[in-house]
Amino acid sequence: MSLRTALFAASALALVSTAAHAETITIATVNNGDMIRMQGLTDDFTEKTGHTVEWVTLEENVLRQRVTTDITTKGGQFDILTIGMYETPIWGANGWLVPLDDLSEDYDVDDILPAMAGGLSHDGTLYAAPFYGESSMIMYRTDLMEKAGLEMPEAPTWEFIREAAAAMTDRDNDINGICLRGKAGWGEGGAFITAMSNSFGARWFDMDWNAQFDTQPWADTLNFFVDMMNESGPAGYATNGFNENLSLFQQGKCGMWIDATVAASFVTNPDDSTVADSVGFALAPDNGLGKRSNWLWAWALAIPAGTQKEAAAKEFIEWATSKDYIELVAEKEGWANVPPGARTSLYENPNYQSVPFAQMTLDSILSADPNNSTVEPSPYVGVQFAAIPEFAGIATEVSQEFSAVYAGQQTVEEALAKAQAITNDAMEAAGYR
Repeated sequence: MSLRTALFAASALALVSTAAHAETITIATVNNGDMIRMQGLTDDFTEKTGHTVEWVTLEENVLRQRVTTDITTKGGQFDILTIGMYETPIWGANGWLVPLDDLSEDYDVDDILPAMAGGLSHDGTLYAAPFYGESSMIMYRTDLMEKAGLEMPEAPTWEFIREAAAAMTDRDNDINGICLRGKAGWGEGGAFITAMSNSFGARWFDMDWNAQFDTQPWADTLNFFVDMMNESGPAGYATNGFNENLSLFQQGKCGMWIDATVAASFVTNPDDSTVADSVGFALAPDNGLGKRSNWLWAWALAIPAGTQKEAAAKEFIEWATSKDYIELVAEKEGWANVPPGARTSLYENPNYQSVPFAQMTLDSILSADPNNSTVEPSPYVGVQFAAIPEFAGIATEVSQEFSAVYAGQQTVEEALAKAQAITNDAMEAAGYR
């Protein structure tokens, strides 16, 4: 046999072997920009592994419902789930996720930011790999701030934010001084108002798991939020979540937006944002009580226990959350658009250090402490959530009551009374009280 014939035969054998082991994996993910970008790059994964991918892309609240139902009923619809810091430790402890304790040496699991690895682990075992990590921060229009005669501090107070929002509001030109989440859902408006409440001295529970919505700090939080949004926010803010506010900001209709740090690449991208050249960044506000109103989160990829395609799923996770993937996005989209907040090496890269929001993102992530998120002691871990299985259901109901206030359907006092009853009843039924 000639060398050419032998090489051809070997190549054919390799292709047959790859095809024989190729899988089609189904991934449930959220309809955020970084995930949409990942889908557009999936051909790179297929070329390298032979595996193909089917995507189920869902709005945030719907995603949470679908993956929770699938994992708890062992439905088996998905080979990879997009979940976060709330679900991962709980589901890992229940044995519902495949441990990611055998990722390759090249993957360099030790490069994952400690805050992210810790929040996606149970008893020291990683159960989900962060696609991107985030905190929250202020994104604001530098031109409108200057026009208002104000200068944004690096670490502003809520009173300054309210003053600036009022000064930047221009109803005649459809400019809202501030855009914030009001949409019901524990991870939508519920996450924002909980993080905000920390800076007002509020907490979900006292040390005996009693609900705390009948306290002054919660009344102060909700009244401040409603008054500020009625003064300076967009009409219909009760139904606005991340994507709705992103669209408003990109269209030039928001003076300020306090939300996920990951949004910085979208509001500064001239292909998508009409205000890309006039955006500044600052830490999320505080009230002088020692706690800022920023959260800590990672959208991460996990494998449900019981999948028949575990090996292929791990290959995808290694591809999508690797240093090489970051380089791939940088090559095609620029360094400002790589998935942030997950790897230490990214913030040591000179190319990324020059991105205008890189340092503020890292500072925001590092300033969030899920083990010490409230002014008064609390019995739970988590910044914008309490890491207990019952929280998602309780907080979804509570957020619905809050959104009803934003829509003008009930008073702050009525909503807080209902939140108190909902939470205490659920905690008693669950055996906490």
